[in-house]
Amino acid sequence: MSGPRRRLEELGFELPQAPAPLAAYVPAVTSGSLVFISGQGPVKDGTPIFTGRVGSDRTLDEGQQAAQTACLNALAVLEKEIGSLDRVVRIVKLLGWVSSAPEFTDQPQVMNGASQLLETVFGERGKHARSAVSAHVLPMNITVELEMIVEVKLD
Repeated sequence: MSGPRRRLEELGFELPQAPAPLAAYVPAVTSGSLVFISGQGPVKDGTPIFTGRVGSDRTLDEGQQAAQTACLNALAVLEKEIGSLDRVVRIVKLLGWVSSAPEFTDQPQVMNGASQLLETVFGERGKHARSAVSAHVLPMNITVELEMIVEVKLD
């Protein structure tokens, strides 16, 4: 078992099957040493497990759990694309959208659910640039959607 996989297990997480795309796109594209992960949400077996807006339908804690779940899905897509999470050189960038009530302004705190997971699993390699923005609605009414850019070791 790889280092990142083992670390996930130690934390009590199981990497899910990589989710299938919801529309006409691919889950990941590799260009040189960079892997671009398409938007992932808090979905399990094709069904959203966190829906609604943070600040009205969902608490900050639930938003963080949604971000963490979306991040696990992104890692599953990444592993499927590159074969092993041991090939990760660096998580370069994370972009997160948070379905937010109009008065909710803690989108960065919501996305910490994903960022802290990446830093815990990958250590220094998991520290990344990030943007966290509000969305009034996301596909399937999911609470969070995120994209990742990852640098990987070339074969």
